[in-house]
Amino acid sequence: MAFDKDAFLTALDSMTVLELNDLVKAIEEKFGVSAASMAAPAAGGAAGGAAAAAEEKTEFNVVLTDAGAQKVGVIKAVREITGLGLKEAKDLVDGAPKNVKEGISKADAEAAVKKLVEAGAKAEMR
Repeated sequence: MAFDKDAFLTALDSMTVLELNDLVKAIEEKFGVSAASMAAPAAGGAAGGAAAAAEEKTEFNVVLTDAGAQKVGVIKAVREITGLGLKEAKDLVDGAPKNVKEGISKADAEAAVKKLVEAGAKAEMR
């Protein structure tokens, strides 16, 4: 009898969470493995890949960490950077720390951070 992968996946798709949990336990007992121990090396490998990606990062986020004492100036700077309306910009500033812009180039991120700092806020590029 040949293994039918599609039938197996269809059967898994129709199982409840409790049934899937029982299946995982049965596989762990049958083969003497642990799903938790198998996840750790995979997570470590993913972290190593993320570290390599961070070295050659091309997209950055601008994060407002603190609005500072000059809130009105910071709100104006946020509006200029993001194009948000007054209420949305005020909510963003009041909710610091928050992302102001996401996925932008290094030069744009540096300019945005500079503008926020000049307005009296504390901001950083991540």
